[in-house]
Amino acid sequence: MQDDRSGREVLRFAPSPNGWLHLGHAYSALFAFEAAKRLGGRLLLRIEDIDVGRCREEYVDGIYEDLAWLGIEWEEPVRRQSRHFSEYETVLKRLREMELVYPCFATRKEIQDAILASGIPLQAWPTDPDGAPLYPGIYKDMPKERLNELMWEGRSYAWRLDTEKAKAEAERINGGPITFREEGESTRGDAGTLEIEPELFGDVIVARKDVPTSYHIAVTADDALQGVTLVTRGQDLFPATYVHRLLQVLLGYPEPRYHHHGLIRDEMGRRLSKSAKDMGIRELRAQGHTPGDIRRMVGL
Repeated sequence: MQDDRSGREVLRFAPSPNGWLHLGHAYSALFAFEAAKRLGGRLLLRIEDIDVGRCREEYVDGIYEDLAWLGIEWEEPVRRQSRHFSEYETVLKRLREMELVYPCFATRKEIQDAILASGIPLQAWPTDPDGAPLYPGIYKDMPKERLNELMWEGRSYAWRLDTEKAKAEAERINGGPITFREEGESTRGDAGTLEIEPELFGDVIVARKDVPTSYHIAVTADDALQGVTLVTRGQDLFPATYVHRLLQVLLGYPEPRYHHHGLIRDEMGRRLSKSAKDMGIRELRAQGHTPGDIRRMVGL
């Protein structure tokens, strides 16, 4: 594990190269850059490209170009998550050895059918913070022998965290409830020392058959490896902190502080997104806007 023996703060900006950067990314990158400067710390750039089907090299190049144009400086080398799958697989193996994850072979249709079979209307079924239906536990209590048979048959599956069991184990390790320090503001408007609520995600997916990691494992492992002391990111990612702190305790990782900042929204109040093809930094640059214009647009 890397660390900063000088005691300096370590921050990071970690975009996914599955589209061009937009104003929301500019705000997040500038927020981390300015915070690092103010604290006399270091800023790392990490490329979170585990979704190899959607990530493209032209978007990676675009990230470098846009950030440099904005005047943001970062340390080299840049960590590319797609080049470290074997490391994440080792983390997954630890969770498997702790018997805190299990293979789930359920398709979306199976999950939907199980919900319908429960007698609860789909629209009334609880959802996780990302809006997905909570997993109804189809394969959770299936005997290990049968799960192994299904794996040998070559069926697709995802590794799910047994969240209830994992939280109980983490609290045993921690000697009590798991908390984290929020220096910004949660989606509910609170800050300070907050207790985790990973159960809001149900048995969250932490890896898949073909990709031995997920956002949760990769981010948690990388923050620990790179010695990140302050995680700054948008409020849309605040709930993920519940899962990340849980994994940190289970895996013996250090605890960073968190600062979740507000989101940049359009005139209708909708947060910017790549999928909605919001105006990107490169388009604004091509139209003659300056880095100073971008700063004003995002309120910095």
